[in-house]
Amino acid sequence: MAPSVLGLGVASGLGAYSGVASAVVGGTLAVLLGGVPTQITAPTGVLVVVLGPVVRAYGPLGTLNVGLLAGLLLVAASLIGAGRGMRYVPVTLIQGFFVGGALLITLRQINLILGSPGRRTGPVVLATVKAVTAFATHPHWYAVAVASTTLTVRMLESRLRLPGFLTAAAVATATALTQRLHLPLHHIGYGIRGLPRPSSAFLQTAWIVPLLPSAALLALVVAMESLRVVVSAQPSAAENQHSEDKELFGQGVANLTVPFFAGVAAAGSATRTAVNTRAGATSRLSALASCATLALLSFTAAPLIAQIPRVALSGVVIATMLRSINVSTLRSIARADRGQAVIVAVTAASPLVFNFAIAITAGSVLAITLGLRSVARTARVKRLSPYRESEFLDSLPVRRIPGTMPAEGRIARYSFHGPLLFATADRLLRPVSQTAAPAVILDLTGLTTIDVTGLAALRSTVHALAVRGTHVALRGVRAEHIAALRSAGLLDSTRATAQQTEDAAHTAAHAVAK
Repeated sequence: MAPSVLGLGVASGLGAYSGVASAVVGGTLAVLLGGVPTQITAPTGVLVVVLGPVVRAYGPLGTLNVGLLAGLLLVAASLIGAGRGMRYVPVTLIQGFFVGGALLITLRQINLILGSPGRRTGPVVLATVKAVTAFATHPHWYAVAVASTTLTVRMLESRLRLPGFLTAAAVATATALTQRLHLPLHHIGYGIRGLPRPSSAFLQTAWIVPLLPSAALLALVVAMESLRVVVSAQPSAAENQHSEDKELFGQGVANLTVPFFAGVAAAGSATRTAVNTRAGATSRLSALASCATLALLSFTAAPLIAQIPRVALSGVVIATMLRSINVSTLRSIARADRGQAVIVAVTAASPLVFNFAIAITAGSVLAITLGLRSVARTARVKRLSPYRESEFLDSLPVRRIPGTMPAEGRIARYSFHGPLLFATADRLLRPVSQTAAPAVILDLTGLTTIDVTGLAALRSTVHALAVRGTHVALRGVRAEHIAALRSAGLLDSTRATAQQTEDAAHTAAHAVAK
């Protein structure tokens, strides 16, 4: 874990030390207070990407302040029980978000390897194109060779599930060769031998309001990162129903604390936690041991760490980001539903051109739209056989041209199934409004929900039929729909729950007509 933590600390703009402080302090607090005993908490690539605009606008101090605010928001969310609500976030949105983050930080690390670490303004894709063009004109293969070596070792290590010491050894070897060959590569400049005393000098109260949107986004990302493990490990266990909120609380306290030690924001890592679990971890001791080992190695080897080439860590970060993409899940989503695959693609591509706020908004709007479209397709209305048997009927208070109730063979019956919403109202009620039968019974037994638009459309259809002289009656009104129908003037309160036979329905229709 150490090389990736160092690399993400450097990528955050706060330096390698910030990554170690975050993993040691934040990881310890999160595992002690969180809901998953084997959860490994540390900086993650997607957090670094979210913090990028804050670093550019406010500098390192802004990063610490936004992390503190995000911690406060996470603690508040845990206290109001918002953790369990994360179960309802679409999987496609989460997958797209993390794929986009992985691709974004990968492209930025590629730019650094190719010698374009400067300003990060504009779409990262265009910056990558410029970096590739500049490299083709003036190539420097030693940087690419160092990054490629550490990337390959890290990928093989993850693929073969080998111990993380191989990556550390590869980084150390690259560092030694760089010094021996005097290659002109930038070093990370670590140089701190231990945790400093906590300090609040970074606090800037004037930044609270302008940093709140970024803090809210950061808190959301931390929640999505950390709760993926909870939801996958405990999908339905009743005894663990509070694990999500407990995990949010632990992550909130961790992010509240690490800024005082100059640490970057942290989150639970599904990948690192999975490695920890595969290694046989069953308790909090494993995560605590991981934090202690990282602290010991990082602080005792500070002089060596200071000489690590940045591109060596860039290769490790790229491999970590690529390995975090769950290809099998993406394939299953693509095979199951093309529309859901589009959500993943749009959410993943948006950060490469715009930013994460737009990515979440675009993905959410698309997910809601496709969800409503899917629900709308399930709604249907069916014309049944002539009304012959006795039923439970609720008569509607509608006006009609005086006349007599038609014979039972001329009563049209329509059965509704699914929701009556703005997206389904026209399609479901059109055949009802076009009926030529002198009497209509609307069977609402299968009606799951009704919104204001559906209610207005139903009222309009009923009154249009009444004006034509058509008797209208409802059957099977659910208790939860009575108030809405009554408020729209569609339900006769005196007959809302009356048990009426076919003959009684005829009598009620005559009474309403008068």
